[in-house]
Amino acid sequence: MEVEPRVVFNEKYCKSCSLCIQVCPVNIIFLSDYLNGKGYRPAAVIEQGKCISCAKCGQVCPDGVISVYRPEKKKLSV
Repeated sequence: MEVEPRVVFNEKYCKSCSLCIQVCPVNIIFLSDYLNGKGYRPAAVIEQGKCISCAKCGQVCPDGVISVYRPEKKKLSV
């Protein structure tokens, strides 16, 4: 079963500052092993399913390259 992305990085503008890595409470953000068009290693997420959508990474990003999504909660039908 594929997990919907909860954290999306606009890799084109990431400058590898690593602030998002430092604030992630579940340690799923890392710097990629390739370079973006500006010569930086963009941040990425290892396991989307472990993301708790806390949005700390998005709040700390100085360039606003991170979007955080919260999955919709399923309503129980009665």
